[in-house]
Amino acid sequence: MIPTMDQKPAQPISWEQRLLKNAGKPKSSLKPEYQELKFTLHRKLLDKINLEALATIDNQRVRGEVRSALISLIDSEPTLLSALEKQQICEEVLDEVFGLGPLEPLLQDPTISDILVNGSKQVYVERKGLLELTSVTFRDDQHLLRIIDKIVSQVGRRVDESTPMVDARLLDGSRVNAIIPPLALDGPLMSIRRFSQDKLMPADLVEKKALTRGMMELLEAAVKAHLNIIIIGGTGAGKTTLLNALSFFINPKERIITIEDAAELQLKQPHVARLETRPPNLEGHGAVRQRELLINSLRMRPDRIVVGEVRGPEALDMLQAMNTGHDGSLTTIHANSPRDGISRLEVMVSLANASMQLISIRQQIASAVHVLVQAARLSDGSRRVTNITEVTGMEGEVVTLQDIFVFEKRGLSPEGRVLGRFAATGIRPKFYEKLLAAGIRLRPDLFDEVVEI
Repeated sequence: MIPTMDQKPAQPISWEQRLLKNAGKPKSSLKPEYQELKFTLHRKLLDKINLEALATIDNQRVRGEVRSALISLIDSEPTLLSALEKQQICEEVLDEVFGLGPLEPLLQDPTISDILVNGSKQVYVERKGLLELTSVTFRDDQHLLRIIDKIVSQVGRRVDESTPMVDARLLDGSRVNAIIPPLALDGPLMSIRRFSQDKLMPADLVEKKALTRGMMELLEAAVKAHLNIIIIGGTGAGKTTLLNALSFFINPKERIITIEDAAELQLKQPHVARLETRPPNLEGHGAVRQRELLINSLRMRPDRIVVGEVRGPEALDMLQAMNTGHDGSLTTIHANSPRDGISRLEVMVSLANASMQLISIRQQIASAVHVLVQAARLSDGSRRVTNITEVTGMEGEVVTLQDIFVFEKRGLSPEGRVLGRFAATGIRPKFYEKLLAAGIRLRPDLFDEVVEI
């Protein structure tokens, strides 16, 4: 029987108290007997209440009812606990029931951009581009596996010995990747790439000095003029954030088709059709890859096609779409420089058609792609747009590129902050004629801009 709401529940403790970041002094919650008590209370709570019967009740009221029941269970335990420990164990058990257990305090922290779980006893987080170790732990590998299964089952996916790798997402759009034994030798591994619910707008990126106002003006003009743009960078360089920001400039009257492996784009236009890949079923059939979705999207009357990330044979279909009337496409790829980005495109197109000659692949790339935008995460954790590069065509058998803007690194401050400057190369891009044809005229001094940071 669940106690009534007249019983006043204890006030929830803050996430700072629950995060257990101070590793210099042992915490009671790290002791085996504390963990055992927590799981005993968890089992007793599930035996005492019927969560399915409470599913139709308001979520806040349900949590309050369950909290009251849990407090009565804690009070009936012979173990002596302080008031703070009672509050802490109450919150942790509620996180097990309603959330993702030990990860819940981390997910409530808006300053954390990545959560990296290396087995049940080691959890790292990333803040402002830098990694730090927390003292958050799981009871054992089985506890961690239950949390992983809870995440992936919410989006209709599974993880077991037959499919030990899985991509999924949380309800807030955060991207999750998990890999379990036997592929992970020291226990299950999980990474959560978090996405802010407040999407960074172009002005926000300028304010954070990810790029200059002039660089953003050029990219805005390129998007509005339906140029094909590829954003290049490594993992965590801010490619998706920049892609979301550039999508702000797309005309709201246009029909946009997005294609992703795990949905993470946050386009705000009213006419967006979102497509997502599907993994194979238990029998190994039914997989739908990005290439099939991209081919199908051409029959859906798109004004623009936005591919979250190109990483395989779909590169050929994307280039062909760009060359057959679907200008204004946006996508991202992993590469360390604009030239490396062209090389990666060549390799990915070869995966789709091994018999295609290299010169033909390069002609496709030179004809389809107009602008390459290089994003990078620097040593101090900051993210910068380091190159805006134009694809100018072919010279012999080589795709020719020219930088319009570059970021020049000049050194480090005493505090370890990267010093440098954004500088225009002084070159007026060849696609400027396309901007003029679209009725867009940029200020004359834009291509001479130099900004120190």
